[in-house]
Amino acid sequence: METKINHLEEQMAILQHEMAQMSHEVYAQQKELSHLLLEIEKLKSRLEGVQPESGILTASEDIPPPHY
Repeated sequence: METKINHLEEQMAILQHEMAQMSHEVYAQQKELSHLLLEIEKLKSRLEGVQPESGILTASEDIPPPHY
């Protein structure tokens, strides 16, 4: 009986450690995701500021290649 309890306590300690590691990983991924979303917003702002005469065509202005 004593060995069963010890075994269960060991398993519980391992699971708690793994859960803490996974929680840390999720936190790190969420932090990176927030950073990437901020970068996307910055790029969208820069793209909106591009003047039409800069050579970038809109979807309606873009002419398909001759083979279409």
